[in-house]
Amino acid sequence: MNPPIPAITLPLCPDWQAEADWLEKALREWLDQEYLPEAVNADIARRTAKIYLRQRLEGEHDLGGLILALVTELQQFDFSKSFYGEFAVANAVSDLLMQRLGMDPCCSG
Repeated sequence: MNPPIPAITLPLCPDWQAEADWLEKALREWLDQEYLPEAVNADIARRTAKIYLRQRLEGEHDLGGLILALVTELQQFDFSKSFYGEFAVANAVSDLLMQRLGMDPCCSG
């Protein structure tokens, strides 16, 4: 049996708002580049960044826990005008955060 994948703990940040702003911008760029630039992408990125900010301020620093929180809370978002859904967005956030930490999202083990 393979050993379990170790948890990824996100570092603390001196400026949580700047971190959320970075995520909003990075996610918007990813959404626009992955398929087509759509107006709803800005709403998705904004909502996701707000959830991220609140979760981090509430003490969620485990990447897996953060992704689960994003999926759960983004279920309330209306994705009907988008190519995306809550799982795709949460996975993109995970990849963006891992890349920012200098980790390869595909081969972090």
